[in-house]
Amino acid sequence: MNTAELLVKCLENEGVEYVFGLPGEENLHILEAFKDSPVKFITVRHEQGAAFMADVYGRLTGKAGVCLSTLGPGATNLMTGVADANLDGAPLIAITGQVGTDRMHIESHQYLDLVAMFAPVTKWNKQIVRPSTTPEVIRRAFKIAQQEKPGAVHIDLPENIAEMEAEGAPLARDSREKIYASSRSANRAAQAIAKAKNPVILAGNGIIRANASEALTEFATRLNIPVVNTFMGKGAIPYTHPLSLWTMGLQQRDFITCAFEQTDLVIAVGYDLIEYSPKRWNPEGNTPIIHVGENSAEIDSSYIPLTEVLGDITDSLEEILKRTDREGKPLPSYASVRSEIRADYEYYANDDGFPVKPQKIIYDLRQVMGPEDIVISDVGAHKMWMARHYHCDCPNTCIISNGFAAMGIAIPGALAAKLVYPDKKIVAVTGDGGFMMNCQELETALRVGTNFVTLIFNDSGYGLIGWKQMNQFGSSSFVDFGNPDFVKFAESMGLKGYRIESAADLIPTLEEALAQDVPCVIDCPVDYAENVKFSQKAGDLICRM
Repeated sequence: MNTAELLVKCLENEGVEYVFGLPGEENLHILEAFKDSPVKFITVRHEQGAAFMADVYGRLTGKAGVCLSTLGPGATNLMTGVADANLDGAPLIAITGQVGTDRMHIESHQYLDLVAMFAPVTKWNKQIVRPSTTPEVIRRAFKIAQQEKPGAVHIDLPENIAEMEAEGAPLARDSREKIYASSRSANRAAQAIAKAKNPVILAGNGIIRANASEALTEFATRLNIPVVNTFMGKGAIPYTHPLSLWTMGLQQRDFITCAFEQTDLVIAVGYDLIEYSPKRWNPEGNTPIIHVGENSAEIDSSYIPLTEVLGDITDSLEEILKRTDREGKPLPSYASVRSEIRADYEYYANDDGFPVKPQKIIYDLRQVMGPEDIVISDVGAHKMWMARHYHCDCPNTCIISNGFAAMGIAIPGALAAKLVYPDKKIVAVTGDGGFMMNCQELETALRVGTNFVTLIFNDSGYGLIGWKQMNQFGSSSFVDFGNPDFVKFAESMGLKGYRIESAADLIPTLEEALAQDVPCVIDCPVDYAENVKFSQKAGDLICRM
């Protein structure tokens, strides 16, 4: 057995189902080892796509997704998706081929110091330089990638080490015991909540990772405290719940901003500062905060908790609830906020404008998707509308890249989601800019039999940047481009393509596309004049509480 074969056996031991990647000269021995392995190697069309697939697989399963590249340009292509997983808290293992150790001391074809290069975008990374250490390196990599807060790990395997004879066997996987919060911290939190007249819960992605949404919903319901979720905390409480104030994070003043201006206590549960800077919702740093999570709060002048309740989130919420003597209901102001949010959402239900308003596209998409179906949002102007208007009943049903906010994630992510949940409807929601970054992975999707739908918000430009330019300078520049015929593009790859010609077309087209047994692309012209209108409306908003 050589090192590459031992590495693959270690991956099998970790329960790896898929490895996403590209073949190259320096990873040939690893690829050869996969031929006799139950692990399925999925050949992609670009290493960035491989990393995004591993990224979304990790988010949806809690198990590290694995991606593979060769050295040099293959490894650099991998880095964007690796960085995305690391900042967004998705467990991921990136494996790269490398030149032999006998070539590292001189200038050598395609050689880069990949351990140094991946260091800033991973939790840990290591080069295997002795075959016998492979089981330890792989076990440690998975343990670090999957422990809270999850993230990316990189393993570099030189080609001469890969082919060396190796002794050893995979190491047993250890189970991580839960850590429980102290009674003292739970008591302090309970006392602060009991005194608060106008508290609000800020729900982050840590709730999703900890499978604590039921506990959060019970906590909010029993104490009558309204809940706002971050982009990555969607589904932490069902959006239909009367205490749900939906999503914050648009970086502009809106209804939810008003709610935070009126609160006298923020209970941040599973919240990570990277999800939405506290300087946006607590600019003066004077709002009292309780931090509930598995890890300590980051240091930020706008985020100084009164107390930190650290441990298993479900247990922490239950312990605080036991100790809290609080009766009463949310102030009428919160009911007003929820009413205004819902009215704004429902306003576009029957809008027949064309090109289609983004609010209408998302409203119709929500109508055809079931509570447990999944959308993967790319990054761009549509992401801001998805964050505001696509609401979730269940956790992990709207995946948004927000920490690193990398364009191009939607199509590879949808492929991974369909592999994890083949019986669910999966939709990749993307702008035309993001679509063109990784649209080649639609061929991969067809080849591996993942029949999801890609919905393109088509405005022939980088809409989000144009939006920012209009807000800052009153005009936009350098953001316009041309597009191929997306219907013909899809058909040329063996997919089905659709073009929306009126607002009334969208729901029947979505329903037809979701029923197909091949990947489908829907080209939907979008009216992004709504972007500036939203900014103007937000600027004029007055908190009526």
